[in-house]
Amino acid sequence: MEKTNFPITNWSEDDKPREKLMLKGKDTLSDAELIAILIGSGSRNESAVDLSKRILAGVGGLNSLAKLSITQLMKFKGIGEAKAITIIAALELGRRRKTDERTELKTVTSSKIAFEIMRPIIGDLPHEEFWVLFLNNSNKVIARSQLSKGGISGTIVDVRLVYKLAIENGATGLILCHNHPSGTLKPSDADKQITKKMKLAGESLDVKVLDHLIITESKYYSFVDEGIF
Repeated sequence: MEKTNFPITNWSEDDKPREKLMLKGKDTLSDAELIAILIGSGSRNESAVDLSKRILAGVGGLNSLAKLSITQLMKFKGIGEAKAITIIAALELGRRRKTDERTELKTVTSSKIAFEIMRPIIGDLPHEEFWVLFLNNSNKVIARSQLSKGGISGTIVDVRLVYKLAIENGATGLILCHNHPSGTLKPSDADKQITKKMKLAGESLDVKVLDHLIITESKYYSFVDEGIF
């Protein structure tokens, strides 16, 4: 018996995004349709696409959606634990792909490029993290490392660990980066002190601190650009 191909109008509402992707390609799907494919099904009164539209409207878009926890996602009627985990996993894969693309052998010639590398990693976090980009003689990023992860109030950075990693990676320069979840770009006294401490330690090891960036979701502060170095 020949297989019957039903037109998309005959498919269930939950299956239409899949059919659209197969027939027209992934680029033709809206954010809501892509999320609908992830969650698979809606309910008796709401299709997966309508549920996805409701979620996106409720949080304000994909960037805000990516910040939600499993518990927060499950507050939306129709989203259970399995669907919440699927959404979080998919968005995390997307974030990691962007991170890999931006970091791989990227040559840092300005503070803006360093910001573009690190913003997807720490720009929208609800807590503070301290990272270091390790660079070679050509100012290409050869490694990156999270040094600390803390609460809203701040982080603790081990200077010895930074230079241990620098030596292990053969780095000749490094860029300090941390985020301010509050959104403020003004460096604290602690920010200035750790920068000075890092610079002094690097001088004896011939590893130069090239900059220190404070990063928020859409903006950054460069110690070099602001003349603090």
